[in-house]
Amino acid sequence: MKTIPRIYYIALVLFALVMAALIGGHTLFSPESLAGLGMLPLAIGDTDFGDLTKMLEKQGQAFEEFKGRYDNRFKTLENELNDVLKKGNRPPAGGDSRGDSPEHKKAFDQYVRQGVDSGLADLQRKAMNSGSDPDGGYFVLPEMDRTIDRIAPTVSAMYRLANVKTISKAAYEKLVKTAGMAMRRVADGSGGGETTEPKFSKVTIGVSTGEVEPWVNNETLEDAEIDLSADLADEAGIAFAEGAGAEFINGDGVAKARGILSYTNVANSSYTWGNVGYIVSGKSAAFSSVAPADTISNLVASLPVKYRQGSAFLMNDATLNTVKQMKDGTGKYYLWQPDPTAPFGGRLLGYPVEVDDNMPTIAAGSYSIAFGNFERGYTIVNRTGTTLIRDNITSKGITKFNFRRRFGGGITHFEAIKLMKFATS
Repeated sequence: MKTIPRIYYIALVLFALVMAALIGGHTLFSPESLAGLGMLPLAIGDTDFGDLTKMLEKQGQAFEEFKGRYDNRFKTLENELNDVLKKGNRPPAGGDSRGDSPEHKKAFDQYVRQGVDSGLADLQRKAMNSGSDPDGGYFVLPEMDRTIDRIAPTVSAMYRLANVKTISKAAYEKLVKTAGMAMRRVADGSGGGETTEPKFSKVTIGVSTGEVEPWVNNETLEDAEIDLSADLADEAGIAFAEGAGAEFINGDGVAKARGILSYTNVANSSYTWGNVGYIVSGKSAAFSSVAPADTISNLVASLPVKYRQGSAFLMNDATLNTVKQMKDGTGKYYLWQPDPTAPFGGRLLGYPVEVDDNMPTIAAGSYSIAFGNFERGYTIVNRTGTTLIRDNITSKGITKFNFRRRFGGGITHFEAIKLMKFATS
């Protein structure tokens, strides 16, 4: 390792000598050396550089030997690491768990464009380190899966806010502490007793299959200039995100995600675990006529302090527009704080506001505003892998691409989410 600084030092010396030769009018290379294409020794004036050149050659050879020896060693270590990761069902170093190999990409593209799947099943089976083969079709390329996942947060506000988990089984289970232990005082010299035991609730979120089916003209499949995989991934990603986003708000949980508005809602003063607490606006289908902004402050106060850091408001654009128009006694807009530099729309009472048009418009008895720490309160669960089935039979001149993925969602901590009900009680 010490040879490298010496090389830099020698190079610096050579550079200085060259500059001196140029400034002093010396000829760095003699005609004989130029004719011999680098014949040694080199000379500047009467100075002999034969020994220095030999030293440079030796240093260069030593460095090349060092580089070759350690390049081989690093390659060996990388192979050994990948073998260990493969045995442990972990992604190989620098790649996706299902592989991004050129052979895989070529085989998959051939399947998408021509319906030829020769060898694709074997390539996918070799690339997979965990899970099982899909029931039908083929797993999409890893970059397509990443595109679908990347689109979801840009379309669905709940996808941005919630806790997102990826699993390889049929359901996600979590134990949530609903009550902690209580301390007891023990008098001097007396025996201790049992403190109150903590209470837990088991939350289970199942995953169900959702599908989307972009259609493509057969002529388009023949156009090699089109990045077909990217186009299909974009279309599928948008469709999945829109459908899932609606479920995360209003889904009933029957073979789909269960939305935040589909649970039993109770007045926050009567809140119990398993329900979602709400406060009222003070008027049916509207904010209170007197001090309407107070109800928004009440909504924030209804959430326990321990959840407020990282919390956000959730409402549709029409509701937000109503909130923006709230004024103080002098006629100034004071509640809404625009923030054009943020990924969300702005702030209310210092908390971000996320716009999700799946939230209901203000109406009699509607739950049109949610406030909470959604990352702690709501969990989205994705089953590993998106599958693709190609169908060019059922419609002439058209090829259908049936994408399927399994996902679900539900509240995992009921204390962390509160609602505003537009009613008097």
